[in-house]
Amino acid sequence: MNKEVVLITGASSGIGKVCAEFLSQRGYGVYRASRSLPDDLSKGTICMNVDEDEAVSSAIERLVQKEGRIDCVVNCAGFGIAGAVEDTSIEEAKAQLETNFFGVLRVCKAVLPLMRQQRSGLIVNVSSIAGLVSLPFQGFYSASKFALEGMTEALRMEVASFGIRVVLVEPGDFQTDFTANRRRASAAVNASDYRESFNKALVVFEKEEAGGGDPQKIAELIERLIRTPSPKLRYSIGRVSERFAPLLKQILPYKLYERLFMQHFGLR
Repeated sequence: MNKEVVLITGASSGIGKVCAEFLSQRGYGVYRASRSLPDDLSKGTICMNVDEDEAVSSAIERLVQKEGRIDCVVNCAGFGIAGAVEDTSIEEAKAQLETNFFGVLRVCKAVLPLMRQQRSGLIVNVSSIAGLVSLPFQGFYSASKFALEGMTEALRMEVASFGIRVVLVEPGDFQTDFTANRRRASAAVNASDYRESFNKALVVFEKEEAGGGDPQKIAELIERLIRTPSPKLRYSIGRVSERFAPLLKQILPYKLYERLFMQHFGLR
C-alpha cells in the first residue's frame, strides 16, 4: 500500500511525539524529526535542528530521495520561555523566535518546491491560543506564535493555486512535557522587580497545563485535516474557556478584557 508520507518536527516529545505515534498506528508513513533523535530513515527518525538552514535542507533532501514525495508536514518544533519582557535578554528572545518562528519557516521553504511540483500537500503549523491572545510573562512565546499566525495566513493564499493546503492548529493547555521544558529568562530567577507577579502568573500557567486535555485529541484533529480536501485556516482546540478568550478580546472593550485577564493571572 502506498502510504501517505508525513513529516513531523519536534517529534521527540510533547504534541509532536503523540501525533507521530498516533498517525503511525493509523498506517501513515511517519517520519519523526528532532535535534535529539537518531538519524535513521529506515526507522523513521531524522536528526534535524530547525534552527539551522543546512540541517533542515539536508534532512528534507534525504527524505525526498528515499520516499520521492512528502504529503504532509506538521510543524510542532518549539519551546516556551517565561519571564517579564524587561527581564528577557535580546539573545533569549532571539532564541525563542529562532525555533518557534524561523524554524517553521525553514521547514516550509524546504518542502514547498516539492509540494508545488506534486501539485499537492498539507502544511500544518502548530500555533497556540497564545498566538491570538498574549500571555503576561510569556510575551516572547506569544510573539513567536503571533508571527507564525501572520506568516501562515499569507502562505496559505500564496500556495493555494498549487493545490497546497495550509492550516493553523491552535491548542490551549494539554498534558505534555511543555511545562517541564519551559525555560525561564535568566533575569527572572534573580532579584527581579517582577518576581512576585511572575511567580503568581507561573502558578496559574502550571496549574492549567497540568489540568489540560489529552494531546491525542490534537493528533486526531490532524488526521481529520489530512483527509479534508478544503480545510479552514484556523482550528482551535482545548477547553471552551480557553477558546473563548480570543472572542472576548474582540467583543469586549479592551480595558475590560485586560482587567479580566490580569485578574485571572493574579496580577490585580
